[in-house]
Amino acid sequence: MDGNLLGPDPTMLPAREEPQGALDTGADPADVAARWPDFSAAWAALAEAALNKGENVAAYAYARTGYHRGLDQLRRSGWKGFGPIPWSHAPNQGFLRSLAALARAAKAINDTEEYERCSTFLADSDPAAPAALGL
Repeated sequence: MDGNLLGPDPTMLPAREEPQGALDTGADPADVAARWPDFSAAWAALAEAALNKGENVAAYAYARTGYHRGLDQLRRSGWKGFGPIPWSHAPNQGFLRSLAALARAAKAINDTEEYERCSTFLADSDPAAPAALGL
């Protein structure tokens, strides 16, 4: 253990200034995802936009991509499959947004088991995340 008697230390993904800057200045999330396919925030933005249009299957696919790309990055950052992933750390937000969008899309297509799994994972990652993301 890393000296934390309560469990693993929080996982903090590294900042991705170039793709985040592109999103922040209004670049199309599809262009950002095409240029940086491992950038979860771009996939989260695509999923959220699809959900807002009622395109639930597309939202599910975008969110699942962002979720899986985020899992890869979390593991490279030392995450062992459990432990805190703080919402307050901005670089973690793309993954957590993808996870929340996946939950919402799963609910929209009546995949109750996936909705519950994703909702639980989000709350386990950071108890503040569900409220911050409207779940």
